[in-house]
Amino acid sequence: MPAVESNMFPLGKQAPSFSLTNVIDGNVVRLEDVKSDVATVIMFICNHCPFVKHVQHELVRLANDYMPKGVSFVAINSNDAEQYPEDSPENMKKVAEELGYPFPYLYDETQEVAKAYDAACTPDFYIFDRDLKCVYRGQLDDSRPNNGIPVTGESIRTALDALLEGRPVPEKQKPSIGCSIKWKQAL
Repeated sequence: MPAVESNMFPLGKQAPSFSLTNVIDGNVVRLEDVKSDVATVIMFICNHCPFVKHVQHELVRLANDYMPKGVSFVAINSNDAEQYPEDSPENMKKVAEELGYPFPYLYDETQEVAKAYDAACTPDFYIFDRDLKCVYRGQLDDSRPNNGIPVTGESIRTALDALLEGRPVPEKQKPSIGCSIKWKQAL
């Protein structure tokens, strides 16, 4: 399966609002509910993609490292669960519980949220500042399945550290690379 790069959502653009079900507890989560006064990290992930599987443990470490500093995290799966049953809400809940996701894992059944964020791949990462303006979009780090580079979350950590220290987030940002979002087929 060919790898797809991020579309690189424009820096400075406002985060599109959303209201999606958290598969972990069944509650509806809105962007306003997870917005942080420090930074909000939005991750488009899924269960079946080898690029996501490669970084899942780092996503948990990253969130556990930065949530105590006031950063909020939310993961969204927009894949077509009919074509990819491994990405169904039931299976999302299983993966979230097995890995101990400390953040909501939301199901974007209509795929409207992925479209609003111009998400292209899994994983795809976005960081928004306290005003929900985009300051980072792109990769977690330089690690990819089978490239031998350790998974560290360095790109996201660098951006979050800059925000926490009141410095500008570096504008040189690399796109994420992963599996394409599995879009529903038009009837």
